[in-house]
Amino acid sequence: MKAIILSAGQGSRLGHMVDDRPKCLIDFNGRSLLDHQLDTLEANGVHEAVVVTGFHDELVNEAIAQRSGGPKVRTIYNPFYKVADNTGSLFMAREELAGDCLVWNGDTLVSRELMRRVVANDRSGICVTIDRKGSYDEDDMKVVEEGGRLKAIGKRLPLGKVNAESIGLLAFRSGGAEQFREAIERAMRTPEGTTIWYLRVIHHLAQSAEVWILDIEGEEWGEVDFPADVEAARDLTARWDEAEKAAAA
Repeated sequence: MKAIILSAGQGSRLGHMVDDRPKCLIDFNGRSLLDHQLDTLEANGVHEAVVVTGFHDELVNEAIAQRSGGPKVRTIYNPFYKVADNTGSLFMAREELAGDCLVWNGDTLVSRELMRRVVANDRSGICVTIDRKGSYDEDDMKVVEEGGRLKAIGKRLPLGKVNAESIGLLAFRSGGAEQFREAIERAMRTPEGTTIWYLRVIHHLAQSAEVWILDIEGEEWGEVDFPADVEAARDLTARWDEAEKAAAA
């Protein structure tokens, strides 16, 4: 299995923290967000990663070159990161959408146990990792699922129908990646192609084909969008790091 990590954006909602470096290089207890992601992949047997870069790509390439272990990593530069949303990043990396692979947002941290469940799940086709909570806000990537199938996904779904949220981690098997690649190519040829999230493409696919969900409710993860998220993620990663040290002792 291979992972495609979407790390092209600056993360401007984080303010001055990303004036001179991309979001994926913010430090979390001695390791960058990207380091945590790559180490989580390696710990779960995913030994190949493709990182889509954009803002200050030279810093990301330098950080990857300095790593001494973990997955084999290569990068793909998205020159359109300022004008195209993450569908544009996947369009640049579309040739990598083949075989068994993961697509992972570059601002999402997940525990090793959560990733273990994603990698171990053998659902064929397209599978969106979801979580649940008591209520959802306007910034959540909201999901409507029924019987293990994704029915709708988007930030503007009617709250009365929403029963889950996407955590920004998808798995593709048995032709799912190729199906998604074709849909990305079609989407980028439409007038709104550069303005949509790739999960909008998944939403459209779900209207005529099976898109599955993996429910990881109870597992730990965090998204880094706002300054408050950084502190929460530092607490989360510190706890994970301590647990890993204790397990290795």
